[in-house]
Amino acid sequence: MASWLDPQSPEAQAIVRLFASYLVIAVTIFLIVSSLIAYSLIRYRARAGTQQPRQVTGSRPLEFTWTAIPLLIVASLFVLTVRTMAFVDAPQDLTANPGLLVTGHQWWWEARYPNGATAVNEIHIPTGTRLLARIDAADVIHDFWVPQLARKIDAVPGRPSFLWLDADAPGTYQGTCAEFCGMQHAGMRFQVIAEPPAVFSAWVEAQAQTPPEPTGGPSAAGARIFRDQKCGECHAVSAADRAPRNGPPLTHIAGRNRLAGDLANTPENIGRWILTPQAVKPGNRMPAQHLSNTDAAAVTAYLESLR
Repeated sequence: MASWLDPQSPEAQAIVRLFASYLVIAVTIFLIVSSLIAYSLIRYRARAGTQQPRQVTGSRPLEFTWTAIPLLIVASLFVLTVRTMAFVDAPQDLTANPGLLVTGHQWWWEARYPNGATAVNEIHIPTGTRLLARIDAADVIHDFWVPQLARKIDAVPGRPSFLWLDADAPGTYQGTCAEFCGMQHAGMRFQVIAEPPAVFSAWVEAQAQTPPEPTGGPSAAGARIFRDQKCGECHAVSAADRAPRNGPPLTHIAGRNRLAGDLANTPENIGRWILTPQAVKPGNRMPAQHLSNTDAAAVTAYLESLR
């Protein structure tokens, strides 16, 4: 997991600067207090034959000083925090038209774009663009967090939140769910892939197109098995199909980097998932399909054709 101390967006940089300000002030206070304690222990230690030191009580200058200094520190931290929040936080406006809709599911992330393009556990954004993302949840409370790009934000069913998602340079940034959401919480990872605007535009247009239906060979047999097993009741294949389902859409599954969490998207892993989904990801909502190895290979070929 990438460190939030390596910010790659203006918002993440503002958060790190705020943390650095807090750290500098805290360290300075610690050094001053520690030095005064050390000085007092040495300078005023008990010695043989010394008299009782003079007691100072009711000193208004001292009381004013140790009251004013903490107030100034707290006021400074308050101003720094409010300024950072104003820059980092997106307007929580339910009438806004976000450039991205992110929904947390048990246990995967769905990303939908205004043109109908859909991605799973893989969020593409253009570099140098402040993209407004709406964060929601379909079942339980999740927490969307990309440490290098943005702050944490809860995904609460029925109570959407908004977040600025931005990246300074092209790259792949790791994200995770930061709120315990069930058995596979630790595997609820995703990637944010930042691309130059032209590359992003080409990607999002391609994702909005439905892959062609295979006309022959194992992939066509797999498509028939996919329909016969009623897999479409849980997984959408058409890019135009936006009906809510229990399983992630498979429209362009072959073009994804991962199947789930850190599981690489390979034909071998797809075949394992089809035959023994609970062995691959315990607790997921996909029941065993009881397919033969031949049928599973045909379905794998069909899914591999969806690019």
